[in-house]
Amino acid sequence: MKLSKVVAASAAVLALTATATACGSDDKDDSGSSGGGKIKVGIKYDQPGLGLKQPDGSFAGFDVDVATYVAKELGYKPSQIEFVETKSADRENALARGDVKFIAATYSITDERKQKVDFAGPYLLAHQDLLVKADSNISKGTDLNGKKLCSVTGSTSAENVKNTIAPKANLRKYSGYSECIAGLQSGAVDAVTTDDSILAGFAAQDKYKGQFKLAGLKLSNENYGVGIKKGDAALEKKINAALTKMVSDKAWDAAVKKNFGTSYKNEPAPKVGVIVK
Repeated sequence: MKLSKVVAASAAVLALTATATACGSDDKDDSGSSGGGKIKVGIKYDQPGLGLKQPDGSFAGFDVDVATYVAKELGYKPSQIEFVETKSADRENALARGDVKFIAATYSITDERKQKVDFAGPYLLAHQDLLVKADSNISKGTDLNGKKLCSVTGSTSAENVKNTIAPKANLRKYSGYSECIAGLQSGAVDAVTTDDSILAGFAAQDKYKGQFKLAGLKLSNENYGVGIKKGDAALEKKINAALTKMVSDKAWDAAVKKNFGTSYKNEPAPKVGVIVK
């Protein structure tokens, strides 16, 4: 009788251990190969060439390609990736809340942001620039004096231009860059300013091909990184390894060509861990 009780107790312990182990496997989300789980990744939904949700519900852009490659190296198939819209103002909170595992969304690495999140990368070096019509004679910042310059509400790009090189530029602020681009096409504005990668993505769209050009001013350095939750050193190491591999196997070059078109004279792939000031 006593032996039966011991055996029963041992069986119960083993059952509880197996249950706990199984639960632990279900909760683990940093290796897709462990059981067909999903990974949530933050991207932009409204930036052609970088992160764009298309009419059929699929996603396209350089950030999307980077995120997909990184997820693959973490053990996830494309079908296991759930892309989540992370607007600029909510990126830090999305990571802190655990809404997403990582973010690839034109996320420039800055000292201020590094107080709240960690970054892998950088994976792209962009610059603030101007987009103008293909036949425009605007070739330097001072040419904007007296001209209409567009950027989005809440962005500091237009103010940077006005405060540093074109104090007499007339600022126009719209709610989104697509409105600025439409304004440039119609002649309502003379130039649009933000990161050159974003501008190139819009210019490469079929409906705009051949209509615009980048001025090539390089008004700032924007080191795009993959945002991760503060303190997750293991994930940062894995993503850095994935980004390094993406460059070495030429997948990075292919993604640049596919998403930005010929109008974008991109910088070479940045070295992981090296921030260009």
